[in-house]
Amino acid sequence: MRRIILCGALGKMGRTIAQIVSERDDCEIVAGVDVGTGSAEFPLYTAPSQIKEKADVLVDFSHPSALGGILEYAVAAAMPVVLATTGYSPEQITLIHRAAERIPVFFSANMSLGVNLLSELAKIAARVLAGSFDIEIVEMHHNRKIDAPSGTALMLANEISSVLPEKPQYVYDRHEKHEKRSKQEIGLHAVRGGTIVGEHEILFCGTDEVLKLSHSAGSKAVFAAGAVNAAVFLVGKSAGLYNMHDLVKE
Repeated sequence: MRRIILCGALGKMGRTIAQIVSERDDCEIVAGVDVGTGSAEFPLYTAPSQIKEKADVLVDFSHPSALGGILEYAVAAAMPVVLATTGYSPEQITLIHRAAERIPVFFSANMSLGVNLLSELAKIAARVLAGSFDIEIVEMHHNRKIDAPSGTALMLANEISSVLPEKPQYVYDRHEKHEKRSKQEIGLHAVRGGTIVGEHEILFCGTDEVLKLSHSAGSKAVFAAGAVNAAVFLVGKSAGLYNMHDLVKE
């Protein structure tokens, strides 16, 4: 039985994770962390440093501002950590990589198995179509999402870039550009509205033909389930940086 600490326990994702864990027999939540007010079926604290319960892994679905305290606690406790929050700054990404030198860190911009399969398919397409097709990424999310473009859109762009012969330029906004589109770029476009859970579409636009690869999330449960699977997977692993590709391979 894997013992989990859940950061962001009172948020929508936190409650979804708690529900999923309650239906499994290989893990349990022994403590939660949240700065908000509310109740849960496990002890709640406002900071990781206050936790008294022993645990095997920490799962974070809270806010980027909480990263420092979470990593400090996890490193001190030699505890694996699953980071499912998005919107980290470059400086915070550096902190994540440093922590991974000492503890197992599972870090993915998207915890959905389908999205990570999408990225693999996109890399195959990019290898075949590089140079002759323009690449555009469109992501859509609910009107409460703060970061734009989404962490998943950036992850997809980075995965595609990794197989291109030349490093592309990311273009986020075209309204100020009065020039022909360069072949050496990937366009990223963000849409925010209503209660859209998450949709990502990659367009490979060639002469007289367009290839579209897309993924649509029907609920937050797909991300929560991925985070729980990542937590169970990470226990017992050596220090290092892990992602959904590692989970899929195992």
